[in-house]
Amino acid sequence: MFDAAIISNRVITPEGVKKAVILIKEGKIADIVDDLPEGNYTITDVGDNVVMPGIVDPHVHINEPGRTEWEGFDTATKAAIAGGITTLVEMPLNASPVTTSAKAFDEKIKATYSMPGMSTKLHCNCGFWGGVIPGNENEIEPLIEKGVLGFKAFLTHSGIDEFPNVSEYDLRKAMPIIAKHGLPLLVHCELSEEVESRESGVGPALRSFSEGVSQESGTDSPEASKDRVGRSYNNYLASRPKKWEDDAIALMIRLCEEFNCRTHIVHLSSADSIEQIAKAKQKKLPLTVETAQHYLYFCAEEIHDGQTAFKCAPPIREKANNERLWQALKEGIIDFVATDHSPAPPDLKEMNSGDFSKAWGGISSIQFALPVLWTAAKRHNGSLNEMAKWLCEKPALLPQLITKGKIAIGFDADFVIWNPDKSVIITNDMIYHKHKITPYLHQELVGVVEQTWLKGKIVFAGGKILHLNKGQILYHE
Repeated sequence: MFDAAIISNRVITPEGVKKAVILIKEGKIADIVDDLPEGNYTITDVGDNVVMPGIVDPHVHINEPGRTEWEGFDTATKAAIAGGITTLVEMPLNASPVTTSAKAFDEKIKATYSMPGMSTKLHCNCGFWGGVIPGNENEIEPLIEKGVLGFKAFLTHSGIDEFPNVSEYDLRKAMPIIAKHGLPLLVHCELSEEVESRESGVGPALRSFSEGVSQESGTDSPEASKDRVGRSYNNYLASRPKKWEDDAIALMIRLCEEFNCRTHIVHLSSADSIEQIAKAKQKKLPLTVETAQHYLYFCAEEIHDGQTAFKCAPPIREKANNERLWQALKEGIIDFVATDHSPAPPDLKEMNSGDFSKAWGGISSIQFALPVLWTAAKRHNGSLNEMAKWLCEKPALLPQLITKGKIAIGFDADFVIWNPDKSVIITNDMIYHKHKITPYLHQELVGVVEQTWLKGKIVFAGGKILHLNKGQILYHE
């Protein structure tokens, strides 16, 4: 009757943590019971280890095709299953071509296979966001027909010239189309400077600067700003003030309400926006928000000059700010946590020079999503139930992956089995990312992934990948 069963004293279900037997049939959860039924099937007893739904990470940059030397599907999805992530959604930029047209989406799908007609490179499930850039509004519906799960836009320069930031004028063309299809629009919210729109007269056009070359707000030239940032983390932090985020989020809340378009704020770092987000949610606007592990684990006071592995945009802010993020997460104002895994080679991260003004912004972290968050959560009285909401249930809702994110009958048999009491020190030899650059190197983290299950099969156990090429592409239907 069943293919397999998992027994644990700590299974995280929608009703809470309990001792249970999970019965699996054809890659689905067939039942959750108190005692093993009779039958001939594989039984895995994990004792006191926690059984949680497979982690869903809807904010991952993989960079293939075109920039596979930064990261590719093979290395990224190996790191994912080693970290208990069974499903991710890949961002539309950093690859070449960027995913802003139906043709580019086809190139993206081809890149997930080793050769045409050959096996997949995906070791976990993977969906894709499409991109919104100036002038591509006619590509939105073709991308929807191809099966993208939603769209991503930047309000400041993405760092990739092929993926320029949008203005309010552009969003006013794109959001009604996206809203009509009920898909989410994900937005990188930083407004570096506002100028009057040249043509539309409907709102600000946005002048912004490269993520790779951080700028001060004001009238300084890019060269002068770069000179001032240099190796100083405090200067880099000051170059991307909270106001940039706060103004951008205010704009998106206004447009969210006007167009009734599902709007998602990615990687919130400014706690000053919590109040306006809370008010928008009180009005029942279709607004959701994520923050990232690095904003909850690190704080600016701990980052030394020249440590460019920590560079990201928006930047990691001060401890007092990040404590407010924690409170908002626990109160549900922030919906969930996603890694924003954004890798780059050592030369682009300026690991030798330590120059924040030149270093690529992005943190490699997909493999450590669970232990980083759990380590920080334990300092904030976080619970196992909250971990499942922040890493599994709520992230699955954004791309409407309706059979993922919960341990419940009919849901996919994707699981992460982990020890919440065991600690590990991150070393180079355990990292599956293409490059070993991460601010979590040498950190002692609590929460060790013991097993990862995909479609009812163990793919990672005992620190080793057991089965590869088991991932599937997830399309919007």
